[in-house]
Amino acid sequence: MSAKLEETVFGHRRAVVAVFAILTIVLGAAASRLRVDTGFSKFLPLEHEYMRTFAEYHEEFGGADRILVALTVEEGDIFTRELFEILEVVTDEVFFIPGVDRARVYSLFTPNVRFTEVVEDGFAGDNVVPAGFTPTPENLERVRANVLKSDVVGRLVANDFTGAIVAARLLEHDPTTGERLDYLAVAEHLERDVREKHAERCAAAGIGIHIIGFAKVMGEIAAGAGRVVLFFGVTLLVTAVLLYAFCRSVALTFIALSCSLVAVVWQLGLLVLLGYGMDPMSILVPFLVFAIAVSHGVQMINAAANELLVGANGVGAARAAFRRLIVPGCIALASDCIGFLAILLIGVRVIREIAVAAGLGVAVIILTNLVLLPVALSFVTYRETYRGKLGARRRRLAGVWRGLARVTERKPAAVIVAACVALAILAGWKATDVPIGDLHRGVPELRADSRYNRDSEIIGERFSIGVDVLSVITEAEPEACMDPGVMTAIDEFAWRMRNVEGVRSVASLAGATRIIHAGLNEGSLAWRVIPRNPSVLGEAASYVPTSSGLVNTDCSVMPVLVYTADHRAETVARVVTAAERYSDGNPSDRVRFRLAAGNIGVMAAANEVVAASQFPMVALVFGAVIVLCLIAFRSAGATACVVLPLILVSLLAYALMSLLEIGLKVTTLPVVALGVGIGVDYGIYVFSRLRVERAAGRPLREAYAETLDRTGVGVLLTAATLAAGVATWIFSPLRFQTDMGVLLTFVLLVNMLGAVVLLPALARWLTPEMSEKG
Repeated sequence: MSAKLEETVFGHRRAVVAVFAILTIVLGAAASRLRVDTGFSKFLPLEHEYMRTFAEYHEEFGGADRILVALTVEEGDIFTRELFEILEVVTDEVFFIPGVDRARVYSLFTPNVRFTEVVEDGFAGDNVVPAGFTPTPENLERVRANVLKSDVVGRLVANDFTGAIVAARLLEHDPTTGERLDYLAVAEHLERDVREKHAERCAAAGIGIHIIGFAKVMGEIAAGAGRVVLFFGVTLLVTAVLLYAFCRSVALTFIALSCSLVAVVWQLGLLVLLGYGMDPMSILVPFLVFAIAVSHGVQMINAAANELLVGANGVGAARAAFRRLIVPGCIALASDCIGFLAILLIGVRVIREIAVAAGLGVAVIILTNLVLLPVALSFVTYRETYRGKLGARRRRLAGVWRGLARVTERKPAAVIVAACVALAILAGWKATDVPIGDLHRGVPELRADSRYNRDSEIIGERFSIGVDVLSVITEAEPEACMDPGVMTAIDEFAWRMRNVEGVRSVASLAGATRIIHAGLNEGSLAWRVIPRNPSVLGEAASYVPTSSGLVNTDCSVMPVLVYTADHRAETVARVVTAAERYSDGNPSDRVRFRLAAGNIGVMAAANEVVAASQFPMVALVFGAVIVLCLIAFRSAGATACVVLPLILVSLLAYALMSLLEIGLKVTTLPVVALGVGIGVDYGIYVFSRLRVERAAGRPLREAYAETLDRTGVGVLLTAATLAAGVATWIFSPLRFQTDMGVLLTFVLLVNMLGAVVLLPALARWLTPEMSEKG
């Protein structure tokens, strides 16, 4: 089969190159139309029970995609002419941002923010900022009084009166175009029309502008992801330098890099043709495709160089390299592809898009680096001086390979295996400390000192709300707000949640009704209770508008909004567990508590999906590798030699996450699959060559020295090159890219060590055919 394929490919070399060139032009044109595709729904684990509740009530009560714009002062309070003039303008600008749900914009200046008071003639109310307001001292004092009569303190006004908020919800689709809302455009509007437009005036008045929300997160991530182009360029340069140092040929360096870049172009073009965009969270995938392509390209060049040393010409060397690597290369890439596709088990659209993008990229590498690259090599003409350079390098490294080959001897192999077993036990113990979810305040995808996280911290310190909210949907019969039993149950639930550690405040229809009932009775605290008379209860509840988000039109659904101090894993788990425990422990035919909406509900669902997916995903990845290795090597021992180092590296990666306080979540879970996908390439290439050398009758140590000479140098170069490129990510403004850089650098280097040190030591003990003469 491989002989026939070789004859077909190399018998029509020019036609093969022409076909690849045409396809690259076509797919390159398609890739030029690649768009940035963001969307809040892409981050939802839609198969989770919580998200069914979220989807059912999304249109009626909004989702977790909120934005908050806060104006704060360091001295005095907000009741100044300058702040109110800016607040009014900012309210209008937020209101008219495309994609904002204008019925759910809240500010002191919006007519849906009112106060109610008891007067001599009964009950009265008005907008907190009345119509025709001008910021005179008298009017400002009037607004101050209205604020104190309302329930906006802590929500729209800071607890210490040093800030005011404009809050809004975003629609899933742009109402003017009907297309999915462009969150990056929303983020740009917020920066350009709110922060930058008023920056100079606010600075002069001592006013700070702080903006948080999902759209702003996406904007910050997209801005930071733009640096990936710079990092990609640095990686390309570093790779080119190291490749040239390895092969000592401008032509070979150019061919290897070009074929790897073709793989990236094909991947991006195929994504466009399949209707996909590029989410900021998946911006790293093209780099990974390039990295894997370079890895296989180095092996192909190294194999061709070995053939040149024994007298082959350019065509013969390329054909021999193709013949020798097409099977192990396809097996390695198939393992990579299955590993990436295993990420599809995570029921989150953005992660599934990453899986598809990575799977496509790995699949095209089979063509670009196992077919196109050797064909391109066959057109290169080599001089005798070049063969001399290769021979001189081989002689210089021979002593190094003979020394490293001692790992196959009985005692060194036993020591290495025992040390790795102990390391695996220690890493496995530490890996159990990796929590599911975020470990830090603020948005973990951004650095702690990023502007967004600073804004989030300021808003969190001064207000009783933020963007971290758990919305528990309370379902009952229509007109349930006139049922004292239902309202009492809601009030009891709200009280329980208010006393959970990590909860900042709770808003519910029952709580608002108690306050209004007291107001109807001269403001006496003795009347701040749920009325037992249905008519009195209904009258008090009728003053709460549906725009508050606490009740629907027929009073059959009444969300309880639980605002949390942060969204750390322990906070999310504690709050959700408390809500579930109350719901399960207080069953009722009249009222039902359903979790959950709000971003805390989304995070809780995502954390549960990650917890449920991680072991099946890892099992599928390793299962696929094991099956493919068994097919390729037809030996359980050989399969163990390849797989056991991968398991050790996976455990070490989890342990490193624990030490670096990196939580396991949808953005970090794929690292395991990536690590296995990259590591299996090393193992398959090394073991395949080792078997060939042993089959030639060489003793194990000599066979391994020859393996290192022919294949190991490629593994070492690839690991060093890719690690150097990935390490540049550590300087990224994005925390998740920094984390990925650290983890992938670690995985690349340790996988290399596993392939060249642990694998041959295991072969000494686990494969009889390897140890007969060793």
